[in-house]
Formats: sequence, structure tokens, C-alpha cells
Amino acid sequence: MKKLISAGIFLLVAILSVILLRCNTAPAGDCTASDSTATKRDTLYRYGLPIELFAAKYDTIRPRQTLAEVLMAYGLSAQKIYNLTTQCPDTVFDVRKVRAGQPCILLSEPDSTTATPRYFIYEASAKEYVVFDLTDESVTRGTLPTSWHERSTQGTVESSLWNAMLDGGTSPQLAVQLSHIFGWTIDFFGIQKGDHFSLIYEQEYVEERPLNNFRIRAASFCASDSMYYAIPFVQDGEELYYNEKGNSLEGAFLKAPLDYYRISSRFTNSRYHPVLKRYRAHHGVDYAAPTGTPVYAIGSGKVIAKGYQANGGGNYVKIRHNNTYTTTYMHLSRFAKGLQVGDHVAQKEVIGYVGSTGLSTGPHLDFRVYENGKPINPLTIKSQPKKPISEANKANFRIVCDSLVERLHQISCDTTRVAKDSLNNKF
Repeated sequence: MKKLISAGIFLLVAILSVILLRCNTAPAGDCTASDSTATKRDTLYRYGLPIELFAAKYDTIRPRQTLAEVLMAYGLSAQKIYNLTTQCPDTVFDVRKVRAGQPCILLSEPDSTTATPRYFIYEASAKEYVVFDLTDESVTRGTLPTSWHERSTQGTVESSLWNAMLDGGTSPQLAVQLSHIFGWTIDFFGIQKGDHFSLIYEQEYVEERPLNNFRIRAASFCASDSMYYAIPFVQDGEELYYNEKGNSLEGAFLKAPLDYYRISSRFTNSRYHPVLKRYRAHHGVDYAAPTGTPVYAIGSGKVIAKGYQANGGGNYVKIRHNNTYTTTYMHLSRFAKGLQVGDHVAQKEVIGYVGSTGLSTGPHLDFRVYENGKPINPLTIKSQPKKPISEANKANFRIVCDSLVERLHQISCDTTRVAKDSLNNKF
């Protein structure tokens, strides 16, 4: 028995000796493969780099600070900075476009005695970054991983749609998107207190940080006691928004030539002119908006006039859309770059920017519509919708539409129920 035990111990010692011998003579890394794999798996990678293995200094680009000044502050030599900034192709990153307020990071070797800089990272945007390799003096551009999370909200207009979004804890940018989607059917400059909406939307995230990027998956809007729906559906390879009857929300003309602001003067045959100090016809609609607000062509057409009227419309653009309709956009601060008479413009193409040129007391757009040469109220222009849901797609659209309309209705009902319960609990 003792001989068997001794023999077993001898055999175990021999096996361990062989393993140790192989580890001592094997190439570096063979015996630590599992350890290195675990380290790689557990290390946090960001910007394509194992940032936890470096000493990181986080900073922000200051006003009027150049990339060279940032790198010099980190102790890089003038030669290395010159090589990085001159050898970086503009197609990867234009080093002259470093913007104040953007984050930047310096990654150095963790050795506390030397702390040799290895990488400098500049976040060009919330999703894009530029990595400057300080060792081989190369520059690469990358994109952070993103994800989309579905959300829902609803609200009632008390003062404005913008404020209704804020009151509901969501971004007011959704108000702009709603005005884009319903821009052919709802006059967002005429919405009233009590109008309400429900939304199903997706918001983009970068590493669980929310971005101000949204995709509306379905919407309902009750304006002036009429209910409007927006249901996205892909037909013939193009995704458009349709109403519950399968008609496209997009029409030949937008309801307004700029994003959501306010009407300061309406179409009338007798308006008191604030500059001329007398009453005269105003055959257009004035949209009050900040200087520089983009102005869109309400429909596709040809630019037939572009110029300046010192004692009238200031900088103006006139577009002929078809044999019936022509539109004019006045008091522009400037024209869209490259816009010329004779150009064809697409619907919602920027043609200029809000200003206060000509006879004007403040920044606004004077927008006019002519039907067969006669001025008409822009707020009453009729617009034929794009192609509706085809017969072949009606069954599939009905399934999608009914499901989303039910969800929108449920969002509104759930919120109303919560509000009532909260009110009842106060008494």
C-alpha cells in the first residue's frame, strides 16, 4: 500500500515538473493565454482602445484654442505637433475645425515617472471621434456605437407646442419634427389652447447617453376638434407618413415655408403699415422668426426672380410651381448659397434665411401666394397629396395602422387616468 502511495506521489510530481518545464521554455504568452483573454474581455474598450490600461486626462477645448495649443499644453514637442497637424488628411479630419466645448482626452503610459503620452482623442461630435496616435503620428476617425430606445409621450397645448413638449419632459425638437410630418395638413401657426397630441418615438443613445436625435414611429394630433394621424409605412421602397385612411400626409405644398414659430400678421385688404403709418392691403402672411431661420420653398418649382427692393420686400425670391401657383418670399437676410434665377428647387429646399431687409420693423418672413396671377390667402392654399396606399399594400397597412392607432389611444387614456387618480388623491 505504501509503495502504491509513493508511486502516485512520484507520478504527480513528474507531471507537474513537465508542465512547469514547458511553461518555462514555451514562447511568451502560451501559458498566459487564458489570463490575457480574460484581461482583454474585462478591459473597457472605448475609441477602439483599452483606455483602462492608460492614465487618462479629460479636458475640454477652450474658446479660440487651436489643436496645436492643446497638444503643446500636454508637453508634446513642436516637431511632433507639426507632423500630426500637417500629415492629417482633411478627409479624415480638418485640424482647423477644432470646436470650443468639445471633449478631449490624453492617454498616457501608466508609469508615474515618465507618463509617456500615447494617444490624444478629440470628440468631433456626440458620435464621432478622432484618434491621434502620438507614437507613429497617424490619425484615424471612428464612430461610437449607438442604439435606439422607444419612448412615448402625450401632451396638451396650453401656450405653445414647444412648451407642451417641455412640460411633458421631452425635447422640444419633437415639436419641430411634428411640424415637418403634419406640415401639409395642419397649420402649426394656428394651433390653439386645448389641442393635444400623442407620440410614439425612438431616441438615439450613445453609450446610454441620450442624444437629441429622434424618429417618430406614430403620432396623433387633435387640432380644432379634428383628429389627424401619422402612420409610417414603406411603399415602393419609400417610407412616408400616411393618415388612417391610407392617404399620404405629404402634398404638393407645405402649409408653411419655415419651421414652427408664430404668425405676426395675416392676409388682409386693410392693414396698418408700421413703417408707412397708413392702412393698405397686405396680401400675404408674416411669420415672425429669428434672423437666420431657414426659409423653405413650399413646393418644387423654378426660381423666376431674385433681387432686392429697397422700399418694399428687401431681399426676395419668387418661385413658379406650375401654371397656376407662384410664391414670393420677402425680407430675407440672405439667399441660399448658389441660388440663381432659372434654378429648379425641390419642396422644402432652403432658398434663403429670415431677415429684416426692405420696409421692415423686425425680423420676419413676408410670404405670398398667387393663383393665376392673383394674390390668395396662403393659409387656404389647397394641396393634393402624394400617391396613397396601393390596393396591394392595403391589407398590410391596415394591420400596421390599427395596431399603432390603438397604442396611441392607450397612451392618451393611460395619461388621463393617471392625472385623474392624482387629482382624486388630493381630496
